[in-house]
Amino acid sequence: MSKYTNSSSSSKSLVNAFTGRGSHRSKLIKNYQLYLFILPTIVYFIVFHYVPMYGIQIAFKNFIAFKGIAGSPWIGFDNFERFFNSFEFEKVILNTVKLSLMQLVLGFPAPIILALMLNQLINKRFKKFAQTVIYAPHFISTVVIAGMLFLFLSPQDGLINRIIVFFGGESVFFMGNAGWFRSVYVLSEIWQNTGWGTIIYLAALTTISPELHESAVVDGATKFQRVLYVDLPGIMPTAVILLILSVGNIMSLGFEKVYLLQTALNLPTSEIIATYVYKTGLLGAQYSFSTAVGLFNSLINFVILVSVNYFARKTTQNSLW
Repeated sequence: MSKYTNSSSSSKSLVNAFTGRGSHRSKLIKNYQLYLFILPTIVYFIVFHYVPMYGIQIAFKNFIAFKGIAGSPWIGFDNFERFFNSFEFEKVILNTVKLSLMQLVLGFPAPIILALMLNQLINKRFKKFAQTVIYAPHFISTVVIAGMLFLFLSPQDGLINRIIVFFGGESVFFMGNAGWFRSVYVLSEIWQNTGWGTIIYLAALTTISPELHESAVVDGATKFQRVLYVDLPGIMPTAVILLILSVGNIMSLGFEKVYLLQTALNLPTSEIIATYVYKTGLLGAQYSFSTAVGLFNSLINFVILVSVNYFARKTTQNSLW
């Protein structure tokens, strides 16, 4: 009987192999709604992220508009050498790295700490109110945020300077002082985005088994000890992944806010790679040179991302791939 059963199953497998049943094609047809659902996203990335990569070649050319990309002459690595030998090379690189590291060191732990604090709130109504208040700044336009900073930090009638003068200090021209730019930028970023960043960590905290907390309570653990030994390890994989992504973008600061907060007086610390590419590429019409600078920036980010991902996989067993 088993002999005939085995032969029957073998015949079915052969039929399936020839008819294509169970193949990727049949799965695609069966789940076509899901593929149609993600199709707009795939098209978006192809059109706006992969097709423009064709233009990267102008970084190695002397781009002439009327000749087009294909007709422009090749000049090799001249644009890269020009950037490396530029007197602004060291300034824009250091400004970008310092501002990114400052934002990473101060800004990355903030959502974790805030999420752990919100998770300990017992009053649900107050918890919802607190979440709404801290989420709200994320939805304010970057242009509006920049305008608010100029108003609040104004040396004549700004709120911050009024408080400083009230307590006996002297008015400070924050936006005209290069030494204050990084602090203003990073603190405003923390205020605007920390609340929004807590959403991922709060979601990760909900996946922690309540039995772990019950066991900790039975063992006499305090709230702080439960946060330290139950909550924090529970969200650590999520934190590692987000840290890898943050470090991988360490050379890619947001262009809009930095550019809007720039003044002639704070340029020594506010000129970063993104604003430098914009000024040389679009305003200065040096398309090949600015493309070379942008490509160099992307390559640095890629190398950092791969390296951090490798070390994270070796040390924490958590990584992007």
